[in-house]
Amino acid sequence: MLIETVKKYYGKSFNLNCAETIIYAANEEYNLNLSCDALKMMASFGGGMGIESICGAITGSLSVLGIMFVKEKGHESDLIKSLSKEFFRKFEAEFGTKNCDELKTKYRNDDIRCSRMVYKAADILDGIINEKKEKRVK
Repeated sequence: MLIETVKKYYGKSFNLNCAETIIYAANEEYNLNLSCDALKMMASFGGGMGIESICGAITGSLSVLGIMFVKEKGHESDLIKSLSKEFFRKFEAEFGTKNCDELKTKYRNDDIRCSRMVYKAADILDGIINEKKEKRVK
């Protein structure tokens, strides 16, 4: 399960931000075979893109959806738009916001960092991916 891999990468030994954690864990869990450069790309999305805007757990998750469900470009179908909306809807239903600053104020502390948001994002992402895979099989 993605959540267990996320817990590993969100630990102190890796020292990754929220967006990096999601992409590293998904890379391992779903065998995405991402390059080091692709993984490094997510560094700038932590801390709400450095300005406490959209939560890094969200941007990391949406990146995974793009990698897994876009063949060449986003405009090829409405699928990625639909999956992104579903992710946002579920995340906001849980926390009431997608804003990093608000989430940190409500849920972050030095001991657990942003684990609540990162773990929930992983749970939502894994659910969407598994549901999508099931539909492909049927």
